[in-house]
Order: sequence, then C-alpha cells, then structure tokens
Amino acid sequence: MRGKVFFTMLVLVAGVALAAAAGAGKPDPGGSTGSAQVFVPNPVHSLGDESLTDQKDADAAVPAAAYHAVQLTNLDGSGFLSGDYATVASETGNPAYSPTNTFAYTRQQDEFEQVMAYYWITEAQKYIQSLGFGTTRRAIDDQPQRVRINQLGYDNSFETDHPVLEIRYGKGGVDDAEDAEVIVHEYGHAIHSSQNFSFASEQAGAISEGFSDYWAVTVSDVVSQRLGVPQREPLPCVADWDAVSYTSTVPHCLRRIDENLHYPGDLSGEVHYDGQIWARALWDIRQALGHVKADTIILQGSFDFPGTTMPALATSTVAAAQSLYGPGAANAVRAAFHSRGIL
Repeated sequence: MRGKVFFTMLVLVAGVALAAAAGAGKPDPGGSTGSAQVFVPNPVHSLGDESLTDQKDADAAVPAAAYHAVQLTNLDGSGFLSGDYATVASETGNPAYSPTNTFAYTRQQDEFEQVMAYYWITEAQKYIQSLGFGTTRRAIDDQPQRVRINQLGYDNSFETDHPVLEIRYGKGGVDDAEDAEVIVHEYGHAIHSSQNFSFASEQAGAISEGFSDYWAVTVSDVVSQRLGVPQREPLPCVADWDAVSYTSTVPHCLRRIDENLHYPGDLSGEVHYDGQIWARALWDIRQALGHVKADTIILQGSFDFPGTTMPALATSTVAAAQSLYGPGAANAVRAAFHSRGIL
C-alpha cells in the first residue's frame, strides 16, 4: 500500500463560514470559482488542541473555529466538485453539488470530505505549478486527479495507477479525507506515479512514503501561511488529527519527518518506517534552503527514478540542485543526505 498504515451548530458554523467567505472571493455561478469551508490543515494542528477526538463524526467534537473559509478555484462549472486538477469520481452519500459553487458543509456531512479532497489537491497542484512545473519545467500530474471519498470501510487510504491513476480515501476513526495531511500524502504518491517514478524496490517504496510525508507537511505549511492560519508546533508531525484515533502519546502523529534515523543501519524493511530516513533528509534540505528552492529541487530530482536505492535518488537530487541553483544549494542538499548516511 502506498499510503498511511494509516442543527444548531451546523447552522452556526455554516453561517460564520459563509460570512467570512465573502472576503475569500465571491462565488462565480456556473464558473470556475466558488466558496467553501475546510480544515487548515486539521483541527488538532490549527487549534493546538491534542485533546480532540472523532466522536463518530459528530459536529460537536470540533469547535467552529477549526473551520476556515476558502476560495475554491479551477472548477469546471458543472456545480460538482470537478475541475482542472481534481475531480470527485465517487463518494459515500450524496455528491456535493451547488449551482452557485457554494460548498459550506461540516464534518458530520459526507460532502465535507469531498470538499477537503478537492481543495487540498487543487492547492497542492497550484503550488507545484508556482514552482515552474508545467511552464519552464516538465508538468507533474497536470490533470483532473480522480479521487474516491470514503470508499474503504476501514482506516486506510491509497493511491493506485491501475487501471487509472486515482486516490481512494477510507474511513474508520477520523475519516481520512478530514485531515489535509492524509489527503496530500496520498497525492504525493500520485506525483511520483506521474513522474515515471518506479516503485520497483523496497527502498523505492520507502522513498515515496518519506517524500509523501514530507510533501504533506510542506504543502500544509505553505497553504496555512498563505491563508494566515497560525502554524503550531510540532510542524514535522504528520496527520495529527487522523492520528488521534490510533495513538495515545502526545503529540498525536501518524509519523514524524524529523526523526534521527540513518541509512542503512536503521532500515527495517517496513516502507513507512524506513521512509522517515528519507523524509528527514528532505526536511533538513527545506530547513537549509527554504521551501521554494527545496521543493523545486526535490520534485525535479524525482523524474524518471528507476526504482533502485536511496543513494541513487540522492545523487540525482544533488545534481538537480546543482543545475537549478548552483554549488551552494548542491552542497546543502549533499550535506542533508550525508547526515542521514545516504551519501
């Protein structure tokens, strides 16, 4: 699996969100923009409240302050959650629909997870394009990414490219598509599939898990900062809302991307655990170069990876840094991989 091993209040929340959405951009009836409310990236992170629990999708389990009004973009005008970079192919319950592109739901409604998936995948792709991919560089998954919402009756999600490239988000505990970092993690695997990245070896699988954990954190951080949502520590904690259902320690984390693990001594043969070695190297690159340079380098270095080893992809990533930003960046990238024992 490429993923994680992983009406009073309703009226009040919707009303607050719709009022705030006016500042996020008015809906364009039948057009490409709309309004919605989402978690940014999830209630535990944005509120800094580790005591929150799922309570069977109850609205009362999550304060209204966890919802943020946002603008939906790149819609196809159908009134459904379908657009240039994401499309909800199937769902549990009713498909979200609005003739005015107004999608104000709360977590008790199945449509809320549909909105979350559409918004976060679209924003992730827009971020990729802001780094030059699709214009000055090769495009990455520049298509309506198919997603299936609540399609698994257990707590798991996965990306597949057979027979078509799509992502399926499960439920159980916190529904997976309620946590933006689970959504973006799975999109990380779709990125690799679109880059002709081979999953031929165990190390390749670990690399993709580590990258997807890192990608979840960097995208949620970039979007949160743009929206003015406070970022709370620990930032390297992945999917801290989804994780409340199966972790007892605080902070609740699916995994972390700042673990002190080393290659090859800490390899265990389990791709999610081993991926933390790769994720830590990527995190250190981001700390050294900032997210724009780091993410551009990391994405550029992943094209056409033949699915061999961590040192092989690390070498390609150093070469990408050299080509894009020169020897200073290349040295920083090399140092990050060296610190993990990869180079």
